[in-house]
Amino acid sequence: MNTATEPEKDDRYRAPALDKGLDILELLSEQPGGLTRAEIVKAMGRGPSEVYRMLERLVARDYVSRSPEGDRYALTMKLFVLAHRHPPVRRLVARALPLMDAFAREAGQSCHLVAMDRDAAIVVAHASSPGNWEFGIRIGARIELLTTGSGLTLLAFQEPVAKSEMLARWEGSGNTEVLARIAPELKSYREAGYRIGDSRQIAGISDISVPVLSPEGRALAVLTCPFIRRLDEGAKVGIDAVLGLLRGVAERLSLS
Repeated sequence: MNTATEPEKDDRYRAPALDKGLDILELLSEQPGGLTRAEIVKAMGRGPSEVYRMLERLVARDYVSRSPEGDRYALTMKLFVLAHRHPPVRRLVARALPLMDAFAREAGQSCHLVAMDRDAAIVVAHASSPGNWEFGIRIGARIELLTTGSGLTLLAFQEPVAKSEMLARWEGSGNTEVLARIAPELKSYREAGYRIGDSRQIAGISDISVPVLSPEGRALAVLTCPFIRRLDEGAKVGIDAVLGLLRGVAERLSLS
């Protein structure tokens, strides 16, 4: 039997355009600061026009970003998002739900888990308070980053590269000005390791938000408890104690 060798199989099923695109992605993956088009052409040993066409397609599909000056290219977070999309979120939710349910029983408060979804956030899990009163948000709800406790906490614990990409996408909108204005606020959340603040949606509720961290200290998700100050016999656990309980859940879920 005539069996093809591995190199022969590679040659038989070659897709030159795909190879060029993958070569560019692999090259940029080793360059945190990105490369100019001339540097990419030199490193790949290919013609400027074919590299330019491929770069333009990668930019259009959001795998590669172009600097505001237009002369430097770098990887976006899209490959990371694709690699970490649904299965990891399901695994995180599976781990989180028993801990969230235990928190809700002990604290007498509801809580929800929020993950980044490009320029917004999405609620991926919820645990209800065992009592008659609670404030909750439905699973699957998309929430704003700049106007919610969960969103602000996600922003506070993002890497500089991810923030730069977000700013590039927000260029020309009022969001860039808002983000610049609240930069000291985000820094204070990062230094404290959590956020407590009045809800910007519902009067009388204080949002307690704690990040679930990656080994690098980036927020994989955020746990938020919309704390309700109860006046009846259910008011057994104060806000400081609830914060401690929520931080304990986040620490058990974090990879750091």
